[in-house]
Amino acid sequence: MPDVGRGLMRMVWHDLLFMHWKVDGDELREHLPSSLELDTWHGQAWIGIVPFRMSGVSLRWLPDVPWFSKFPELNVRTYVIGPDGQPGVWFYSLDATNPVAVRGARWLYNLQYMDAEIQFERERVCDCGCWIRYQSQRTHRGEPAADLSVEYRPIGPAYEAGCGTLLDWLTSRYSLFSADRQGRLYRGDIAHDAWKLRDAQAIIQCNSMTDGINVSLPADDPLLHFSARTKVIAGPIRRVH
Repeated sequence: MPDVGRGLMRMVWHDLLFMHWKVDGDELREHLPSSLELDTWHGQAWIGIVPFRMSGVSLRWLPDVPWFSKFPELNVRTYVIGPDGQPGVWFYSLDATNPVAVRGARWLYNLQYMDAEIQFERERVCDCGCWIRYQSQRTHRGEPAADLSVEYRPIGPAYEAGCGTLLDWLTSRYSLFSADRQGRLYRGDIAHDAWKLRDAQAIIQCNSMTDGINVSLPADDPLLHFSARTKVIAGPIRRVH
């Protein structure tokens, strides 16, 4: 894990659902900077769609702000290797309900944050816990429409991904890459404890999150994993290419 020191930002991720599909690597490469290498698992490319909610979002030295520090988010991501050899994440999009956070993240991290209307609620209670209902509709001006409607819940006990497994490769990522309008590449690092994961079930009613990047999702069910709560420290970005 990279050393982020005391970090720049702090946050807590809640009720996170990893949805992962095998996809065509050539489709993913079309939307990556040339300075990034697509990372694959034994030659297979993957894309992830990750709905969750955040709290405690703030610059490290500032207190929480009620209208800023708590909101749901949805990201679309794949896995890359930077020119410095560091494995990490490339975000095709990050949708959120907080317009200040959206613009702040676009400015601080050069990330493709976008405005969205998102509803997050716990709906049905069962023996395994609550079903979570998550509905997102992108509203960002000038960007392609993208929607997700999914219900999900954790099942089974919590565990950590085994070292060297596909699940570890998909989730143990502590760096993100982004690019500015001039094509300059940046890397930001994060720190958090090892994921406490659970298997998950999901009912996907609508998903057009990859339409804007022309990535086709297979008809097969995605890999599904759930994490209840993870505290995160994020460092500043630095230019790497």
